[in-house]
Amino acid sequence: MTQRVITSSHVFTGLSPRTRPLALVCEDDRIEAVIPRDQVRELVRPGATIEDWGDHFICAGLNDAHQHVFHAALFPSDLAIEYCGTGEIDCAWRLYEFAENQPYGSWAIGHGWRDALWKSPIAPTRLSLDAVFPARPAVFYSGDSHTIWLNTAGLKALGITDDTVPPAGGSFDRDENGRLTGVVREGAGMYYMAKVLETLTRQQKEEVMAAWMRELNRRGVTSVSDMGLSAIPGCDMVLDDVWESLLAQGRLTVRGHLFPTLPLDGDLTRIKDLQARLAGPMLRAPGVKQFFDGVSSQHTAWLLEPYANPAFPGDCGHPAMPPEEMRNLVLAAAAEGVAVRIHTIGDAAVHAGVDIMEEAVRRFGQPRQGRFCLEHLENLGRSDVARMARAGIVASVQPQHIVIDIEQPARDLGDLRASYMWPFHDYLAQGTKMAFGTDAPCVPMDPAAILHDAVTRQTAAGDPAGGWLPEQRVSMAQAIRALTFGSAQAEGREQELGTLQPGRLADVIVVDRNPLAICPESLHDCRVLACYVGARHVFDA
Repeated sequence: MTQRVITSSHVFTGLSPRTRPLALVCEDDRIEAVIPRDQVRELVRPGATIEDWGDHFICAGLNDAHQHVFHAALFPSDLAIEYCGTGEIDCAWRLYEFAENQPYGSWAIGHGWRDALWKSPIAPTRLSLDAVFPARPAVFYSGDSHTIWLNTAGLKALGITDDTVPPAGGSFDRDENGRLTGVVREGAGMYYMAKVLETLTRQQKEEVMAAWMRELNRRGVTSVSDMGLSAIPGCDMVLDDVWESLLAQGRLTVRGHLFPTLPLDGDLTRIKDLQARLAGPMLRAPGVKQFFDGVSSQHTAWLLEPYANPAFPGDCGHPAMPPEEMRNLVLAAAAEGVAVRIHTIGDAAVHAGVDIMEEAVRRFGQPRQGRFCLEHLENLGRSDVARMARAGIVASVQPQHIVIDIEQPARDLGDLRASYMWPFHDYLAQGTKMAFGTDAPCVPMDPAAILHDAVTRQTAAGDPAGGWLPEQRVSMAQAIRALTFGSAQAEGREQELGTLQPGRLADVIVVDRNPLAICPESLHDCRVLACYVGARHVFDA
């Protein structure tokens, strides 16, 4: 490859909180040197391609540390809809209008409903979907991707009857007569959603994913962690075959880090096979994922003390599996050098997760590739932050979750517990590694929103005034670093990605304005002008 030089008066290397006038000298797919901008003509070889971006902002490519990639790709596509709606009737009709243009007999697929945000915050039932889909199977995935809502035809297509036993870690909602309502939760919901998506063809999956790669590049994303869903073997929706096919076709323009779900029987065959096969710079399998609890809004997050609005006396939610079983799974993986990332939202799940990972590090050291990570960590004890720092556990968090419903934490957890949540500032102050991501499709894949929400802790409309728990805000430089270098740490690639320095892979983006120098509200107006992956120009506005 011809030597490529990318230069600007505002280069953010990630090694200091400011920009500088620099030039990145790239050889093949890596940064060979970082030199002062005014020395380009003196120090680069004749014939080098020099791309001068003037006063525009340059930084390392963004890295989404937690995304369900195929799901995130599917819902903006023409195969499904994304819709929250105002109630179940509204959602049912919107899905019907969309499905009119879909092939006869195919599933009608939607995503995005959140009953807590509806005018009447009541769980839906199959009856409303049956009214518009009397014979065609229909499924509506919840906005938090932990629950599905099916019609009767959908239940039948999946083989679910009143006598069906839900998969481990899941449940079926039932009416007062014990009949299925069509709402399927947690592990069962994820398992059956994967079964629905298996009806799509390989070509459909590849085209959806390829289109999504282009969209990620357009938004400045050059790397992503693809996180598993269902714990049932073969149903976690980390589509390694599609990833590998796109790579073989030369259509892969985002570095993929695959984290399939760790099976409940502890079988490491799949992850070991993936790690042996995927050892190149574009595609890796740094570790596995597992669930310890659910979500607070549905009272499936596991708490140390009961919910403030308990569904029954002593309602603390529940672990997705017995803690000793989780311990055995993680320790067995750690003994083989395999990293584990655990979904932990409630304070009981976080505390137990730290206990387990502390033991894993003490006994077996750090994993070969990725890092031990706790995912989401909405409410937790202050002492657990310091424990995570000492054990090298990464806090993999999603700033957009803060503003989904800013009244929900106090409603479900009470004012005291809601006064210490998503403590971004404390993670950094105490030395805990912090990675930013989206959890898309649970929230939009919007890097500007990630940065805005972390820096302001406000909605796009500016609520609440001054920010929610403003003492946990971080600076813009810290937020960008969490979305670049922090994510690379979660993937175990901090020696290759996340900063602009010699020896690093040349993943670089150019933005039309400097996020460090504008008010956070203007972030949403920023536009990515160019995106490079391994010095290859993969997007140009």
